[in-house]
Amino acid sequence: MSDTVLEASNVHKSYFMGKSELKVLKGIEFRIVHGEIVAIVGASGAGKSTLLHILGTLDKPTDGTISYDGTDVFALPDEKLAKFRNIQIGFVFQFHHLLPEFTALENVAMPALIAGKKLRAVEQRAKGLLDEVGLGGRAEHRPSEMSGGEQQRVAVARALINDPKVVLADEPSGNLDSVNAESLHDLLLNLTRNHGTTFIIATHNEHLTSLAHRVMKIQDGVIVE
Repeated sequence: MSDTVLEASNVHKSYFMGKSELKVLKGIEFRIVHGEIVAIVGASGAGKSTLLHILGTLDKPTDGTISYDGTDVFALPDEKLAKFRNIQIGFVFQFHHLLPEFTALENVAMPALIAGKKLRAVEQRAKGLLDEVGLGGRAEHRPSEMSGGEQQRVAVARALINDPKVVLADEPSGNLDSVNAESLHDLLLNLTRNHGTTFIIATHNEHLTSLAHRVMKIQDGVIVE
């Protein structure tokens, strides 16, 4: 049985403005195996975020396929694709995107509740994840009552609540100071060690890149290394 959890095959992405075509991705190909931390690097505008959005099914490729465990996700009907995205893919963005009116516990629990899981089990899982990311004592605090580093840890816990196949992170430490950034990087590494979590991370951060198992550089719309 293959350990490949995610495969991109000949992925192209263009944007059209009138008759003008802007080619952002020009034939991206790679495989990710279970438990890898893969860093995607490249200059601003190289297509890192565009690629992550396509991997996360938030955007569709102009051409090519994205397969999770052999399933071509863009061949799924919209309703099934939305369910797949919620359960099988976790997201961590540069800005945490926590819901300000909800507590840390409620924010972490939200994707599992959307998936229809039972409240008691979801709360227990969310509390366990908050403990794991070092925020067990902050479960009832709202985002405005937490530091930037704490908010991003809540976002990581939220990304893990449904035990996704892959967690996609777009500059996850880009909005943090150096101390909180390194703490977040160590957390991601420990999660992979302890649970086999697969992370694909777009980043400019050299420390985070150094922790990755593999680095893929995007240049002129293709992977060059």
